[in-house]
Amino acid sequence: MLTVTSDEARTAEDVTERTGSAATPGAVAVIGTGVIALGWIALFAAAGYEVRISSTRPDAEEHVREALALYADSLPQGALPLQKLTERLVFTPDVESAVTGVEAVQENALEDLELKQALFARIAAAAPADALLLSSTSTLLPDDLGALLPEPGRVVVGHPFNPPHIVPLVEVVAGEQAEAGLIERVVAFYRELGKVPVVLRRAVPGFVANRLQSALLRESIHLVREGVVTVDELDAVVTSSIGPRWAVVGPFRAFHLAGGPGGLRHWLEHLGKGLELSWTGLGNPPVDRATVDLLLEQVDASFGTEPYRSLAARRDVEQNAVIAAVAAARAEQE
Repeated sequence: MLTVTSDEARTAEDVTERTGSAATPGAVAVIGTGVIALGWIALFAAAGYEVRISSTRPDAEEHVREALALYADSLPQGALPLQKLTERLVFTPDVESAVTGVEAVQENALEDLELKQALFARIAAAAPADALLLSSTSTLLPDDLGALLPEPGRVVVGHPFNPPHIVPLVEVVAGEQAEAGLIERVVAFYRELGKVPVVLRRAVPGFVANRLQSALLRESIHLVREGVVTVDELDAVVTSSIGPRWAVVGPFRAFHLAGGPGGLRHWLEHLGKGLELSWTGLGNPPVDRATVDLLLEQVDASFGTEPYRSLAARRDVEQNAVIAAVAAARAEQE
C-alpha cells in the first residue's frame, strides 16, 4: 500500500512521534475507500476521531479528499469546513500501521470471504486486544469473517445503510461466540456517533434492511418489466406513499393504524387471510439482458446521465431534511 502525505493528512509515523506512543486515544481505522468507507470516514472525522485510512488505491488521498468535499456540506450535524475533516486523516502504508493503537476498525473491503478473513487475521494480530473489529459487509456472516482468529467472536458486523454518514441505521450482527459485553460496547460506539444501532437476534444472510429492500426491488423490476409503470413512475409511487409513511412508522405500526381502534388484530382478522393469496401474485422477474437494457434505457432517459455529485448532493440535502423534520416533530411531542 502507498503512503501519502500532505499538509492536511499525516502519516502514522507522525502520530507516533506526536504522542510518544503508537497508542493514540480517539483513533479509528477505516479499511478501504469505496462508497461506504468514504461515508464512514466523513462521519468519524466529523465526530472528532483521528481516522487512519488504509487503501490499496494509489490515489487514495486525492480520492478521499474529493469525496469529503461533497460530504462536508451534508453532515447531519451541519456543514463543516473541509479542512476540519482532512486534518484528522492519517494515510498509512499498510493495515498493521492503520490499526495500531486504535479504538475501533471499520472494514470495508470487497465482498470476498477469503480476503476479509485474511484481513481480520492481520487486523486482530496488530490492533489492541480491546479494539472493536467491525465489518460493513452486507452479505457475509460474522462467524465466517472471524473464522481464522483465535477468538472468532471478536468480529462483529456493523452494517450501515447508504449513505452511512447520513442514514441512521447500523445493523449489529454478532457471531455465536461474541460476548454480551462486546455487543454492548459496539452499540455504545455507534450510538455515540449519532447512529441507530439495531442488534439482530439471529444472524441471517442479507440481514434485515437489505432483505426488505430486495423484496421491494424485485417487485419494482417486475412492474416496470411488465409495462405497468416506468422507472420514474415507480419512484414517484414510492416517494409519494410508502416512503413518507415509513419515515415515521414501520410496516407493523402502519398496518396497526390501518386497523383503526382495533389495531393490527382487527386488520389481520379481516384482511390477513388474503395476504398469502396476494403474495402468490407477486413477480419474480429475471435479471436478464433484456430486463437490464429496459431499466437502463429508462434511467438514462431520466436521471442516469446527471453527474453523480449533483444527484448525491440533492439526495443528501433532502434526506437530512426528512430526518431532521421527523426528529423535531418527535421532540415537540415529548
